[in-house]
Amino acid sequence: MQATLANPTPSRTSANRLNALHSTGPRTDSGKQRSSLNALRHGLTSQTAVLPSEDPAAYQLHCDQFRAEYDPQTPSERQLVQELADTAWRLNRVPLLEAGLLATAAGANPRESIPALATIGLHGQRLSRQFQKTLDQLRALQTERRDREAHDLKRAASLLELHKHKGIPYDPVQDGFVFSISEIETHSQRLMRQNEARRVGYFRFEADPVMVRATGVLK
Repeated sequence: MQATLANPTPSRTSANRLNALHSTGPRTDSGKQRSSLNALRHGLTSQTAVLPSEDPAAYQLHCDQFRAEYDPQTPSERQLVQELADTAWRLNRVPLLEAGLLATAAGANPRESIPALATIGLHGQRLSRQFQKTLDQLRALQTERRDREAHDLKRAASLLELHKHKGIPYDPVQDGFVFSISEIETHSQRLMRQNEARRVGYFRFEADPVMVRATGVLK
């Protein structure tokens, strides 16, 4: 059975009106600044990176620049790059918030803006730490991927040269590689040039000149 509400008494009505008067929002300058800071705080910690007052096109360009700089190749790398871009976007907002808060408090007591500025500063420090942590994770992940790719390419190049020596075609897929023959051939040629360069460099710059002339290695 649904309960029914009793008619409010005159004393309850008066109390409700008094409570409503107490809930009309901040009235002092310091109260208004704290209320304003609440909105700023949501802008620095909300899940949505772009505020309604910000330009979505500028945000998209910002993200594109990060993707161009770090060139993510895997879903994990793309996720970290996006986190990096979003954190940087929020971090770049901090000086604007500080300037806006100081401008708002210019006609009031400057001391009243100190707590708000301190809070924004704490958010800025947190965002800076988050940015560096994400950047470190991204760099470690990309270094691991590149080292793995270089190792696999070297193995594939050795197998390609073996098949060429035996006069039989080579299919990298059979060995679990995702590289094309062209990529492997290019890497193989690069490795051979590097080996030749090390050999020439040794005899040019490190070996005993008398020994070099005697052996006739370089003519």
